[in-house]
Amino acid sequence: MTPWILLDSAQVPGNGGELRLYQRADEFSIKIVGRGELMNSRVHGSEDTLAEQSCARLVGCLKPRLLIGGLGMGFTLAAALRHVGDQAQVVVAELVPAVVAWNRGPLGGRAGHPLLDPRVTVREGDVARILMAEKHAYDAILLDVDNGPEGLTREENNWLYSMTGLNAAYAALRSQGVLAVWSASPDREFLQRLRKIGFEVDEVRVRAHGSKGARHIIWFARR
Repeated sequence: MTPWILLDSAQVPGNGGELRLYQRADEFSIKIVGRGELMNSRVHGSEDTLAEQSCARLVGCLKPRLLIGGLGMGFTLAAALRHVGDQAQVVVAELVPAVVAWNRGPLGGRAGHPLLDPRVTVREGDVARILMAEKHAYDAILLDVDNGPEGLTREENNWLYSMTGLNAAYAALRSQGVLAVWSASPDREFLQRLRKIGFEVDEVRVRAHGSKGARHIIWFARR
């Protein structure tokens, strides 16, 4: 079997770990040292669904503005661009500058180079800062910054899933806006927090790779 080749590594700001980008033939993997694989270019069905179903919920929104927290390998962004319309604006917040560089470089072709789309604006920094600063600014907020509603890559991400963070997301959404959160597994307490904030929530189970692979969870919470 073709061995994995380490292409690059980067430190996650704050209390995060070290990310490493690997390639094997035309397959890519991003791993966090000591915690295993975060994402793989062969498995992105649930990321596609996160974007597709978020956009499908924006009925009647002619010029939607989206915020995507976490660039990853660009598959969520690429799927959103396919379904959101020509008049949309999509802001991508990515904490690790190297991840942006990887998507502009070796990773770009796997998702179809979505960062080249003129509808896209990249902000290198914490999505939490955007949520705290902008009110009634987005029709959809898609959070794919971790493996679920806990700070796996960095402890600071816990804020996003706390009552305070969810209140900030609620305030950053426009009327009828949608907060979509990807998770590797169910979390009943997080579901309860969403409802306590005032969101109407759909919990959707999706496959990691089309009709195959592990089952992941996406919460779609409407303001």
